[in-house]
Amino acid sequence: MTAPVLFRNVRLLDLDAEDGMTATTELLVQGGSIAATAPQAVPDNARVIEGNGDLLMPGLINAHFHSSVNHMKGRLPCLPLELFMLYESPALDTLRPTPRQAYLRTMLGCIEMLRAGTTAVMDDCFFVPEPTPEIIDAVAQAYTDSGIRATLALDEPELSELEKLPFLEEIAPEALQAGLGRRPRLSAQDLLGLYDHLIGKWHGTEDGRIGAAVSCSAPQRVSPEYFAAIDALSAKHDLPVFAHMLETRLQRVLGQEKFGGRSLVRYTSDLGLLSDRMQVIHAIWVDADDLDLIAEAGANIAHNPISNLRLGSGVMPLREMLERGITVSLGVDEAIADDAVNMWSVMKTAGMIHTLSGDDPDLWPTAREVLRAATVGGGAAMRRPGLGTLEVGAPADLILVDLSSLAFLPLNDLVRQLVHVETGTSVRLTMVAGRVVADNGHVTSVDEAALLDEAREVFGALAPVLRRAAEEVSYLLPVYRAMHDRAVAVDVDMTRKLGKGLA
Repeated sequence: MTAPVLFRNVRLLDLDAEDGMTATTELLVQGGSIAATAPQAVPDNARVIEGNGDLLMPGLINAHFHSSVNHMKGRLPCLPLELFMLYESPALDTLRPTPRQAYLRTMLGCIEMLRAGTTAVMDDCFFVPEPTPEIIDAVAQAYTDSGIRATLALDEPELSELEKLPFLEEIAPEALQAGLGRRPRLSAQDLLGLYDHLIGKWHGTEDGRIGAAVSCSAPQRVSPEYFAAIDALSAKHDLPVFAHMLETRLQRVLGQEKFGGRSLVRYTSDLGLLSDRMQVIHAIWVDADDLDLIAEAGANIAHNPISNLRLGSGVMPLREMLERGITVSLGVDEAIADDAVNMWSVMKTAGMIHTLSGDDPDLWPTAREVLRAATVGGGAAMRRPGLGTLEVGAPADLILVDLSSLAFLPLNDLVRQLVHVETGTSVRLTMVAGRVVADNGHVTSVDEAALLDEAREVFGALAPVLRRAAEEVSYLLPVYRAMHDRAVAVDVDMTRKLGKGLA
């Protein structure tokens, strides 16, 4: 059991206060939770952390992430999603990691997040070429050792490329049809067996700091039967359900081509699988009916603005979501499509990109709305009561922010400067579940320097393998480009992008 901690002489983030924070006070952490503010009594064995008038706030929550590519920053140019995924996650045996490689790549993300004040992550982890118990364990062990709060799912498609994408059957040469029509090696029963392993071994460990989720990857990538089976697991264990939906225009077209004109949101709703446990990821090419369905179900949405720009996916209708009372969280997405694992830059982008959605500034997101999404919204998506708040009884996932740093000099508006100025360098201390895991810019829960040295050597040696893997799948690029271009030409009665050139 971690000893109690008293934060002394700190200002607490208060998004309901005019200046965004309280006067200086004290906060007591005990048993991994927030025990009291301005406590009347303090345990004799409490560690005292002097705040010097700095800001104590909830840690940021990375509500959508794929840790599998933490070692691939900067490897790909900006590409549309369907072309990007050819190189991001090809099911090649040459890319099969060792357990140690999986551990190290996961730890890279943990270190980057904890240093900069991200205290929790929802990892929709995909496994190339397929998951195994050993690799799942390596990922979960890295999260355990790092001290971060993590929810882990298995992002694994069950259907073939021909089944889950439009036009390929018509476009692909006959010589490619068999390969594109081949389903992944693991069946639905295989994947459910791996979920039994994940949930049975890891869910609720570390006093609940490590948890499981389930993932269909995307509704079009799995059979209705498998989708229903993982939803049943979600209901049984109260787990989040991850589902990428309508990230791209092509996915809107897919609904016209393969689902009788229904959007992926409508299709999921018709299956009876759109619920308050579901996290709808991206939700860019949605219409009003889609948003009404999401709101009625009580589902939440993960917004990944930097990834959406990096892949040219478009800009989601954020104001329309908030007006319907839909909970929105924020995510990095992945280190190959951001290309950092920094929630401060995600907040800044979310605070600015929606100014392009219309000319009425009253409808643009405020800094307070953005910061709520990065804290309270993420806690709701993780299904962890109180997470992302400073309420008594909430998990003590906290960060101490230096208000004397350049980001706050002078201090004009705390919340705007947190969203638009801070980059993570002002984070003095990071605490998860009552335990200090990073201090003065370094992770203290593990031997950070040794792990980074090892990762540098391991992934430096892996670079030629990654280049060869890209060459192995390059023959598919013309086919997928033709599919993308055909989808772009289809009228979907909406746009989520800027106009072309000077038009």
